[in-house]
Amino acid sequence: MSVLQELKERSNNTCELCTGTNDLKVYEVPPVSVGGIDGSLLACSTCIDQIENSDTTDANHWRCLNDSMWSEFDSVKVIAWRMLSRLKAEGWPKDLLDMLYLEDEVLTWAKATGEGLAEADKITHRDVNGVILENGDSVVLVKDLKVKGSSMVAKQGTAVRRISLDHENADYIEGKVDGQQIVIITKYVKKL
Repeated sequence: MSVLQELKERSNNTCELCTGTNDLKVYEVPPVSVGGIDGSLLACSTCIDQIENSDTTDANHWRCLNDSMWSEFDSVKVIAWRMLSRLKAEGWPKDLLDMLYLEDEVLTWAKATGEGLAEADKITHRDVNGVILENGDSVVLVKDLKVKGSSMVAKQGTAVRRISLDHENADYIEGKVDGQQIVIITKYVKKL
């Protein structure tokens, strides 16, 4: 059974956030290290658009979190925490956020994107040209890099797709080169 089918079954063919039924899609909750059904949720295009683009966030749409934040699934609780954190200046989300309890590892996952932090406290990853890098971006190496702990050399010009950010250090990203997951220093990459 596909992830989409499992999520449809789990959610009764409704958005796991707002219970909408139109244009449902699988949304992998970043960072996607968990993946599969445990790291994803079924969401409508309205919710996905507002999750991914904070400029389009409609606070009234997210009043649905009053119900969905109590989901038994961690991926739903993580998105609920992130959206409530984003909207806490509205007042009512702060009250819901105070009621929401997450286990330590789930809270770490929820905080991984920096959603709960003030803009000044967020870690920003930048490439060699100062362009901001985000989870899922593709980059190219600007220098040959010897990979520590192996005899592999990642060659200049190698494309690294679907990078993930280290949320504790702005100088590090992770990506696969020749099928091997490696840590790369941001000053040696350029965003594609």
